[in-house]
Amino acid sequence: MQNNWWKISSEIRVDTPFLAVYEDRIQTNIERLIESVNGDTQKLRPHIKTHKIGEILDLFKTYNINKVKCATIAEAELAAIHEIADVLLAYQPVGNKKERWISLLKKYPATTFSTIVDNYESAKALDIAAHKNNLKLTLYLDLNSGMNRTGISISKNWEALIDEIIKLKNIHFAGIHLYDGHLKGDVEHRNSVASNIFFSINEEIEALQKKLGYELKIVAGGSNTFPFYATQKNVECSPGTFVFWDSNYQINLPEQNFEPALVIVGTIISKPTNTTFCIDIGYKAVASENPIDKRLVILNDDNLIPISHSEEHLVIENRGENNYAIGDTIYAQPYHVCPTCALYDSVQVVNSEQHICDQWLITARSRKINI
Repeated sequence: MQNNWWKISSEIRVDTPFLAVYEDRIQTNIERLIESVNGDTQKLRPHIKTHKIGEILDLFKTYNINKVKCATIAEAELAAIHEIADVLLAYQPVGNKKERWISLLKKYPATTFSTIVDNYESAKALDIAAHKNNLKLTLYLDLNSGMNRTGISISKNWEALIDEIIKLKNIHFAGIHLYDGHLKGDVEHRNSVASNIFFSINEEIEALQKKLGYELKIVAGGSNTFPFYATQKNVECSPGTFVFWDSNYQINLPEQNFEPALVIVGTIISKPTNTTFCIDIGYKAVASENPIDKRLVILNDDNLIPISHSEEHLVIENRGENNYAIGDTIYAQPYHVCPTCALYDSVQVVNSEQHICDQWLITARSRKINI
């Protein structure tokens, strides 16, 4: 890895903390993702919750990635604005979200939209809404393989639920959605468990296809199980973190050859003791759902260890020999990049000469764009 790849060469004129993204590394990560599916971009439906950025969607299209997955109405609208052809909302639309979903489909008819359900009542409500608005909605059944967050359990009679859904006149049943983000451990373990789950439902899926007379789509996995699903036929894979990567996956998914492409840039604002200094990367600048040793990694120096964290401050203990002064720039890699991005309005784009060359808005961090 290039030494100090993260260091910005030009004088920094942006107030810290800010996010810097490295355009050449993002492109490398997209290219490696495509290599992982042997060049078949039709297998890819990357999740856009990590970046929420229109320019990255435009970059996807240059690589012939024309399908995405998202978690919010704003993310789905951003994809439609940037003319992504096929958008899956992997979040069951109920209540006001159902009404917003219908409005989104009517506003952007050139985009093919789909969403998920895990019960008949939600499917029926969408069927009624579709009828009122002269639409036909595309649905996937969300299966729960053990994460216990959403979905109908794979141990229940989910085939019977599909039988009920396909009777709805204003619904097109497209296939199966399966997310198994709970699977941890080494790649052999993750692949083994994912394989057991996948092949346990595959026979039922094949039988359903024969009954329906058309091929069902399967959208499965995230980053943890991407190595398994990337090798399966007729499965769309939905990793998201690959675009920026983070220290969590760098440590725990070492088999995936993606490069860190985002850092948090901060400034030393105080030196309260001889061995500590304080930087401006507080809770509001980095995802902080984990213990303090799993929030960020300081890139300047392995001997800089976070010891105290609050809303606007992060205290670092300097256990090494290097000296640091108030005003010095500190670079950090987030442990969890997805919610970190959602804390910022924009990112600063760094080119191959390590200069800031552009700014991209994190448009879909907002809960609402137009709809």
